[in-house]
Amino acid sequence: MRKTIISGLAALLLGSAALAAPADRDAPYPWGDAGGSHYSPLTQINKHNVSRLKQAWRYDLGPVGEWENTPIMVGGVLYGVGPRKIVALNAITGAEKWTFEPPQVPGRRAPLNDRGESWWSDGTSSRLLVTAGNLVYSLDPATGQPDPAFGDNGHIDLDDNLRGPVSANYVRMGGAVNVWHDMFFTCGEVGEQSPASPGDIRAWDVKTGKLIWTFHTIPHPGERNAETWAADAWKTAGGANDWPGMVLDAKRGLLFAATGSAADDFYAGERPGKNLYADSMLALDAQTGKLRWYFQAVHHDEWDNDFAAAPLLVTVTRKGKKIDAVAATNKTGFVYVFDRETGHSLFPIDELPAPPATAPGDTAWPTQPHPRLPPPLSHQMVTADNLTQRTPEANKWAREKFATFNNGPIFTPPAYNQETVSAPGFSGGSEWGGMSFDPKLQYLFANTENVIWTTAVIDRKGPDHGSPGAILPGARSRFTFSGYNKFKDQDGYPATAAPWGHLTAIDLKTGKFAWRIPFGEYPELATKGMTDTGSESYGGGIVTASGLFIIAATDFDRKLHAFDTKTGKLLWDTLLPFSGNATPLTYMAGGKQYVVIAASGMHDRKGPKGGAFVAYALGE
Repeated sequence: MRKTIISGLAALLLGSAALAAPADRDAPYPWGDAGGSHYSPLTQINKHNVSRLKQAWRYDLGPVGEWENTPIMVGGVLYGVGPRKIVALNAITGAEKWTFEPPQVPGRRAPLNDRGESWWSDGTSSRLLVTAGNLVYSLDPATGQPDPAFGDNGHIDLDDNLRGPVSANYVRMGGAVNVWHDMFFTCGEVGEQSPASPGDIRAWDVKTGKLIWTFHTIPHPGERNAETWAADAWKTAGGANDWPGMVLDAKRGLLFAATGSAADDFYAGERPGKNLYADSMLALDAQTGKLRWYFQAVHHDEWDNDFAAAPLLVTVTRKGKKIDAVAATNKTGFVYVFDRETGHSLFPIDELPAPPATAPGDTAWPTQPHPRLPPPLSHQMVTADNLTQRTPEANKWAREKFATFNNGPIFTPPAYNQETVSAPGFSGGSEWGGMSFDPKLQYLFANTENVIWTTAVIDRKGPDHGSPGAILPGARSRFTFSGYNKFKDQDGYPATAAPWGHLTAIDLKTGKFAWRIPFGEYPELATKGMTDTGSESYGGGIVTASGLFIIAATDFDRKLHAFDTKTGKLLWDTLLPFSGNATPLTYMAGGKQYVVIAASGMHDRKGPKGGAFVAYALGE
């Protein structure tokens, strides 16, 4: 009898343990969810045990260049994109299940860096949608083979169904497509110097690959705001493209896009007008592609002040009421927060005077929008007093060089034949990794640079340029620019004063910074006692329900970090084999929570070279 009771008790205990075991949780979005929050509800890894994180597995891809992919995990399988191939891995062990290498088509571009992939399922069948340069593939997740019923034997070409012949276009989808019901949506990168393709946003049938609708970011005749361009500009003008990707409010059926500059980036004399919908936050009806509302953050852009990261959906408490909003930041370092339904800004935005253009034939827009809150994430103007203090010699060199630049407040147009200061610069502010949101604290997190760049308007060499006032079909502008010139001292370090990078938490309830810390280091300077310098960072972070903000991103110290979301306190870090210039992913598989990140050595010329997915889980 006693044995029976004990056996029954043991069975009860075992059953309770089984019920209490953590359930596996898929992570089918590289950005956390359809709204791009970079948030995970997982809590197994928390503030108290994060220091026990250990490497669980590593999948090497060999020598790679630029690699910034965030994988997804569905059904115990991790799907990711390397620089040359698509891989499916066992999410617990990292063991390879299959690979697919998109074939190189003669005369067409090779697949390039892909930051994400997408999952579609109707409950019966599933598809993995992967972008490879100008192509979008639909793959069978079980085998990695293209679906022959989709597009052209498994893929569609984004250079088609655009403007003119396929050969005349250049569109590169560098991130994940958005999936909603039986539709998916594309945007993409285009050229930044004329001639360039337009930045059309398009919807496609997920099963067949057929085009459903197109939204023209450079309006066609009769479309809203066509008058913000010269007549017939739609035939030849390019850019105004959403290159970092879009997000979805699936419940409302709203697609949110944040676009970049029109071509040419740094000379706007041949495209008069505000140039809508360049540099704009757009809300589109996902079913029809109709514009619900828009906000243009930079008028008649001539600074390449893109929305360089996808927006993200947030919910903010204002005066005791919860407001569903969409937040975005651009290279100016400004942060914008809009009501999703109406486009109304949650914080005041002032239209303030801007400096005039001085390049031949150019006319700058006389005003530009300035949000009052949140504060800018990076400096927007520098003086000689803001230059490096690393050594007296570096300061002297920087002051002498700085004195040769054209310098002014934010929105000072590039001068003709004189290097002109751009602050924060052409990498931001914030870059493509974007921001992350903690719905409990209502904090928005951003990693940003704090350096400056310069460029100048210069004459283009050769006869194949247009004339002032009109971009001719197939013609290039009469002007170009002197390059993306980062202001570095004679030893290769930023020539402005440190910190050169920050990690910032914004309390969206107030619009004020909750905390702000230097982010990143140069190891060789740290050994000399110069710590907390901050550095450039590419890639984003993720927030967990257990109060962790997990991010790598820094170019030179090669670290993966975990911070306390409430305070910004560093709780754990580890050295990656290469720089983690990607956004991590967290998922639950086999009862364990994992954090995985793509690491590569592209940005650190002095560091080791290679590429690998590296996964971490709690050790004993």
